[in-house]
Amino acid sequence: MRLKFTILLFISLIQFSCETDAQSLAFKSLLNGIYDNDFPLVYPEQQNILNQALFLDTREREEFEVSHLAGAKWVGYETFDIKSLDDIPKEQKIVVYCSIGARSQDIGKKLKDAGFKEVYNLYGGIFHWVNEDHKVFVGDVHTEKVHAFDRKWGVWLRKGQKVY
Repeated sequence: MRLKFTILLFISLIQFSCETDAQSLAFKSLLNGIYDNDFPLVYPEQQNILNQALFLDTREREEFEVSHLAGAKWVGYETFDIKSLDDIPKEQKIVVYCSIGARSQDIGKKLKDAGFKEVYNLYGGIFHWVNEDHKVFVGDVHTEKVHAFDRKWGVWLRKGQKVY
């Protein structure tokens, strides 16, 4: 009985490990299909850029209100208005993000077209950020909650508490 339990536990661990790796590979493949090669990405470990950047959250208001990166400014996607950024110098480093990076890339291109010099898309968006154990906030208070957009996209969020 004990041997059978040990074997089942071992098989379960292998399956879990494979599913986690497969999800990670699938997520990377998804992102590779979404991102344009000529638009710069920034990764969570690139603190030299992130520490100097203004974060712009390009998700919808209800997503932002669940949680966002520390100090992020909400700009939205459907309601995005470039005029809302008139007070930001064109030389300011900017990191745009959304759930996985598709909407933020679109907004980032608009920023570049408007003359902003240094605009980056956060690799993997807030999902990757949280999956890599970085914190998100409601105002200045840390939270585990992350708006997962919908159940289809929520599969890519492996950590945190999903909110729909």
